[in-house]
Amino acid sequence: MNAERRNLISQGLLLAFGLIGPFLFPHYIQQITLLWIMVLFALTWDAMGGQMGYNSLGNIFFFGAGMYICAVTQIMVAGYDVGEYTSAFGAIHVDISDGQYFAGLFLGLAVAAVGCVFLAIILGRIFFGLRGPYFAIGTLGIALAAGELIGAWDWVGGGSGISLPLYPAEADFFPGSGDDESMFFYTLALIAAVATFLFYQWLYSTRFGLAVNAIRDDEEKAEGMGIHTLRYKTVAWASSAFFMAIAGGIHGNIIHFIEPLEVAFPTVTFGIFMVAMALLGGKGTLWGPVIGAILFHVIKEVTWTHLLGWQWIALGMIIIVNVVFFQQGILGWMKERWPEAFGVTVEGAPAQGSETGGGSN
Repeated sequence: MNAERRNLISQGLLLAFGLIGPFLFPHYIQQITLLWIMVLFALTWDAMGGQMGYNSLGNIFFFGAGMYICAVTQIMVAGYDVGEYTSAFGAIHVDISDGQYFAGLFLGLAVAAVGCVFLAIILGRIFFGLRGPYFAIGTLGIALAAGELIGAWDWVGGGSGISLPLYPAEADFFPGSGDDESMFFYTLALIAAVATFLFYQWLYSTRFGLAVNAIRDDEEKAEGMGIHTLRYKTVAWASSAFFMAIAGGIHGNIIHFIEPLEVAFPTVTFGIFMVAMALLGGKGTLWGPVIGAILFHVIKEVTWTHLLGWQWIALGMIIIVNVVFFQQGILGWMKERWPEAFGVTVEGAPAQGSETGGGSN
């Protein structure tokens, strides 16, 4: 089986699960919704850390920034003063139409995505002068500082956060129904994850894939070959920011509450999870982050349910074993074990298929 056919089958199976999952596991819709967000996390981090070799620890900044931008846009579209609404913390009577609600939500997601792209471009001009651990620590500082600054900004609720969502006063359908709400946001999360996967699959098959891999291998030589490294680094970070912002807007509306440190900018949880998932599956590949996200999320949910109190130890052990013994990740280990299945020629044997682009495995 060649690589292209294997890739199509894998995509079909994953999409099939996405479509029938809520009906097979109706009591776990929220957990599966979060799974798709985790897939998006891992894919966007890998665009920087895996494909290009710039290990960002601050991608969670765009998740939180998108969450807040989306929420503020929703409040403004609903016709409320942001400072008044957040200071009242939901105590004011919300009276909006269905059209206002959905217009605010989708406009909020769009504004969040575009706004975070601009933030990524601006921050990239500052931080892309750093490399290696200096870049990682610098981006980590962005996320940590953002949480503290938002927590001190009273106009957006400060440390008290923002209560969401802004529902119509009376509705005969979603958002008046809890079941309809769950399916609606599940669909949004699934679409976001699929769109992220397809976008990066296309992007890695272009010149971009070769260019960012060249930057990862040796940036000075890449520049010497005429590659505009700053342009490719900016595109990689801006694309990550775009999808992370959408994930933030969706997640904020799912949990109905936005708080700066634990919800919007959770550096010690989601910020670490996205790195761990990409490493677990195999960074620098397309399918590695997806595999890692699914496995990591399933283990996380199982340990949270059956090993409460020990869940962080279990997850820590997974990360340690991964980093010490399986640095190449699950997909990398599989390539070493069964190279012919991935189109790698062994001892002169003909390849069964070939992978396209930088990281389309």
